[in-house]
Amino acid sequence: MPKFLAKRWFGSHIIVALIFCLLAAGLLAVYVNWVFAILGFVVIASSGYLTFHNQQLFRDEIEGYITTLSHRIKKAGDEVINELPIGIVLYNEDKIIEWHNPYLLQMTEKENLIGDSLLDVFPPLADMKDNEQQAEMTYRKRIYEVLHRPEERLLYFTDMTEYKELQMHYKEEKLVLAIVHMDNLDEVAQGMDEQSRSLLLTNVTGAITKWAHQYGIYLRRISSDKFLAVFDQGTLQQLEATRFDILDVVREMTSKNKIPITLSIGVGAGIDTFIELGELAQSSLDVALGRGGDQAAVKVKDKITFYGGKSNAVEKRNRVRARVISHALRNLMLESDLVLIMGHKMPDMDAIGAAIGVLKAVHAAEKQGYIVLDESNPAIERLMQEVEEHEYLNDYFITSDQAIQMVTKRTLVVVVDTHRPSMVIEPRLLNVTNRVVLIDHHRRSEEFISDPVLIYLEPYASSTSELVTELLQYQGENLTLDVLEATALLAGIVVDTKSFAFRTGSRTFEAASFLRRKGADTSLVQVLLKEDLMQYIRRSEIVRHTEILGGAIAIATGKESEKYGQLLIAQAADTLLTMAGIEASFVVCRRPDDLVAISARSLGDFNVQVVMEQMGGGGHLNNAATQLKDTTVAEAVELLKQVLKNCQGGKLK
Repeated sequence: MPKFLAKRWFGSHIIVALIFCLLAAGLLAVYVNWVFAILGFVVIASSGYLTFHNQQLFRDEIEGYITTLSHRIKKAGDEVINELPIGIVLYNEDKIIEWHNPYLLQMTEKENLIGDSLLDVFPPLADMKDNEQQAEMTYRKRIYEVLHRPEERLLYFTDMTEYKELQMHYKEEKLVLAIVHMDNLDEVAQGMDEQSRSLLLTNVTGAITKWAHQYGIYLRRISSDKFLAVFDQGTLQQLEATRFDILDVVREMTSKNKIPITLSIGVGAGIDTFIELGELAQSSLDVALGRGGDQAAVKVKDKITFYGGKSNAVEKRNRVRARVISHALRNLMLESDLVLIMGHKMPDMDAIGAAIGVLKAVHAAEKQGYIVLDESNPAIERLMQEVEEHEYLNDYFITSDQAIQMVTKRTLVVVVDTHRPSMVIEPRLLNVTNRVVLIDHHRRSEEFISDPVLIYLEPYASSTSELVTELLQYQGENLTLDVLEATALLAGIVVDTKSFAFRTGSRTFEAASFLRRKGADTSLVQVLLKEDLMQYIRRSEIVRHTEILGGAIAIATGKESEKYGQLLIAQAADTLLTMAGIEASFVVCRRPDDLVAISARSLGDFNVQVVMEQMGGGGHLNNAATQLKDTTVAEAVELLKQVLKNCQGGKLK
């Protein structure tokens, strides 16, 4: 019996009490009567005896109880080890099994495992690191959670199959909302008689309904060109596996029309509340439309994935939006005390031309404005030389540090030719003021400037200079353009359309015509775009090191030891595209800022934008790019090849 329990019965307090009683009995014998003393001694002796006897009984009972409890605990422990459905393995330094509980025999369906190699019995454990304490493995079509105690060389196996299946069913049955939108129904139906329009709409609606029934999707029309779709996560996985083939079905069935009908699908998933799911679906649809339509945007919480995008955006046929945006931009300028204009890092002719165009709108509103530019680069070198010699234009170019010192809460920041905050010349300007205007022609990517007060994002446009030129036509009679200003805008259009060869619509020529009337000099455009002889030689050297994949995809690389300007890399990609049989070109070189840049081009049948997005970049269907940090040119090429293989041989569906 433990001493602390014995002391509770026969401790110092009992001894003190007995001594006190004996002294009291002695005093009675001396001063009162010896008879009372004898009686006292008898009582005290009896009490002492009973106390000692009870102590012994308690000791025997407690020891018997503990013995019984110990036996029960040991028996329960043995039963747990032998009967509990958890596998336990002890192994030695050589990973040989030294002991295991009976459950391991049920797991492996073997008679004896002692002496066998742990990795031979459980091959999946080969992927588990020596110091890893928890992992999952699949063994004999069952899923096990493995708890590892490296110090004791001990493994616990817990069967998680039913839990994982339940978890999988829960995830598959989570609600998903989607909005299906017919992008260009009004444009396609324009000029049709009522019967033809109804027949076209019936055929398209029938195809969408058939698709919905095929995958068990609840579909409900919410407007003439929109449907609300309700399904679960399991169905979403099936749709992603088919890459939303309804996009191709509708486009191909209406391909006989002058303009085929295309769909945009915005999907929201991964959220439990219906309101947030609806908001996710709507924001996904906005992104899909902002990228030109004919694609599905799937947003799972904060991650967004795109499918489709095989066709170019359809050019709009009216100027109402341009007029509304132009008037809204003018009002914002009038309400501001300063307007700062900036493009993307390493700006090209389109970014600078558009910035100069916006600056003229600022002057037309009789407000103060500046263009933010830290340094020139080969793409705009000749234009900036002309700006420096201009009568007043050079005075309106400032550095980003100067812009930070000038900006206030009432400052309007106009971002041109990009919508990604990480790409602008001075990201701090976006945080100082909440008055940001965005003008861009690139397909919308996942990264986007937060909460701009005005967005003019039109992927159908050839260039941002074209969009700005349209806006200038509604800026009032005070607008004036001199030769260099009009020429800079025209040069931006020429560069992005490859001299009106790619992504050129009727409004592109209308914008060019407006600039020509304002004094744009086409010969000066050629001067601004002239190429240096050494640049031509270096570009030819890049083209010489070209590898052809699949007979139609060209990948050219620059030397690892040399650095190339962004303009030169883009020109090399354009040059490759002029070669016979080449449908898409990729040029991989190191830039002066030590980033590895990839410029991608295609003739339109190959979506280089999706390829570049998977590598952290973006752009258009036939014109895209990306920049990679902390990598070599050779590593970037291998990564590019892997992405192309993942895109089903490069053909994006």
